[in-house]
Amino acid sequence: MSQIIAAIKSGTDPLAPLPPATFHRTLEEPLYCPKCEATYMLVADYDWATSRHFERESARHIALLRKTIFRGHAADHRITHFETNGVAVTLHTPPPPVSLEPLTKLIN
Repeated sequence: MSQIIAAIKSGTDPLAPLPPATFHRTLEEPLYCPKCEATYMLVADYDWATSRHFERESARHIALLRKTIFRGHAADHRITHFETNGVAVTLHTPPPPVSLEPLTKLIN
């Protein structure tokens, strides 16, 4: 059973694969940034999320994500995908845009 929770900003797609599981469950209560009202949906392994000890076991995961999301306010919530295993939070950032340079130079 995978004990990883991902937080994905509402209106964006995940930037990395979701935690390994056959099925995922979006938790009913999202996390909010109280300063700018950014909303993050929480995704967890279905079997773990429906277990009877999930509320107790996931408390540390959710606290770490809540703290990270609140600190993300300073960066204008540019990071849209977080994951935690209860010990560390992984930030998934979008790849840098590819600069399009012309293939040939114009000759005058």
